[in-house]
Amino acid sequence: MGLIITLIIVGLILLFAEILLIPGVGFAGILGLVSMGGSCFYAFHEMGNTVGGIVTAVNVVLVVGLSIYVLRAQTWKRLSLDTNIDSKAVETDLKLAVGDRGYTMTRLSPMGTARFGSSALEVKALEGMIDPDVEVEVVLLEDGKVYVRPVSEEY
Repeated sequence: MGLIITLIIVGLILLFAEILLIPGVGFAGILGLVSMGGSCFYAFHEMGNTVGGIVTAVNVVLVVGLSIYVLRAQTWKRLSLDTNIDSKAVETDLKLAVGDRGYTMTRLSPMGTARFGSSALEVKALEGMIDPDVEVEVVLLEDGKVYVRPVSEEY
């Protein structure tokens, strides 16, 4: 009788782990079902039909009870992350405007770094690629992104 109870407990633990910790139909869930089925088989084979029927009924009740417990909303609320992120990106003190000029520090293909005054910023080339040490002009400021184009080109 101890083996039957052990198989039932191991099966429940594996099914619980499969549902909450390792989602999907995987190794733990299959082993849990095999363990529960093994307890039923062992009960029928060694103890007879009456004990086998009782063990099968207990297994069904336990699996249904576990499923109901896991599928309730309160179970998922306790396990889910409930933190809201309300922070924003750090605002820079750099006062940059359309028309400001600087020099590329790295190749812009299309993103790279450019120096405006004493500050280095990540910028994006408006079109194509721009080599290092090329004078660029700010043409667009949008959502914290700086778009530049080479000064030497005529537009």
